[in-house]
Amino acid sequence: MNPIDQRIVSCLVANARSSYAEIGKVVGLSAPAVKRRVDRLLETGVLRGFTAVVDPEALGWGTEAFVEVHCRGNVSPARIRARLEPLPEVVAAYTVTGAADAIVHLRAADIGQLETALERVRGLEIVDRTVSTVVLSRLLERPPTPGT
Repeated sequence: MNPIDQRIVSCLVANARSSYAEIGKVVGLSAPAVKRRVDRLLETGVLRGFTAVVDPEALGWGTEAFVEVHCRGNVSPARIRARLEPLPEVVAAYTVTGAADAIVHLRAADIGQLETALERVRGLEIVDRTVSTVVLSRLLERPPTPGT
């Protein structure tokens, strides 16, 4: 990615609804030239799509936790993913270094639903134990920006 592509991506991260003409004014290119670059960024996987950013609390998913998952034996990341994917409260999962095999981000409507989701995670045949941390407040959340 060259500096112009980085600026285009920055514009889209700031406002994915920006027109090619608006982005072109910022980066010094015509709208068709911006479109060609955006198409190329999509083809190469730099951009994976365009989406609305939704406040989970506004949708009734205001309770969240991060859960360390410790597996029984040697479990592949693909198998961990396959077991977690059907659980709607799992919004993200990561393999990590350290004692845990994975960190899981859960969102739920309330503590009761969170507890039920945790019980389902603990009930998976691959899980030996979990360590949960409930989020009290979000101090900082920002989208990734090019070049950082």
